[in-house]
Amino acid sequence: MADSVDSILDQWSTARPEVDVSPMGILGRLSRLTRLLEREQHTVFSRHGLQPGEFDILATLLRADTVAIGLTAGQLAESAMVTSGAITNRLDRLLAKKLITRETDPHSRRTIRVALTAKGLELIDAALLEHVANEKAMLSVMDSQQLSHLEDLLRVLLEHHEGLPQA
Repeated sequence: MADSVDSILDQWSTARPEVDVSPMGILGRLSRLTRLLEREQHTVFSRHGLQPGEFDILATLLRADTVAIGLTAGQLAESAMVTSGAITNRLDRLLAKKLITRETDPHSRRTIRVALTAKGLELIDAALLEHVANEKAMLSVMDSQQLSHLEDLLRVLLEHHEGLPQA
């Protein structure tokens, strides 16, 4: 069985046989797979009128705002691992769509809290169910043991790279 990265590795083995390009194979596959899977995810999000970043904000509010008081923009930025500027743009779009509210915290006038509206909750509930079903379908080529092994291997890589100092 061969994939699109195998032909690139074959070319390298001809052009530079003395160089071990096996890391390129792993990272090239991860990169290519990420693009393909993100395209599949985007298809689901667009059916619900959402950009991927908007889905992420709504999903974060759904899973992390357990006491229904809203989250601060800082809490959202930390959870989504993006800049505050990116969060602001996403929040502005979601506010315009009436999917969230953005209000001053009654206990701290300097804090703004973001929460789902009823329309936002309905939309993210529907999008979430379709998103999870889509992700399950994308992974269905692997059995449960393979998926567990892949998850463990990816966790090792992620834990290591998340622990490295940022440049």
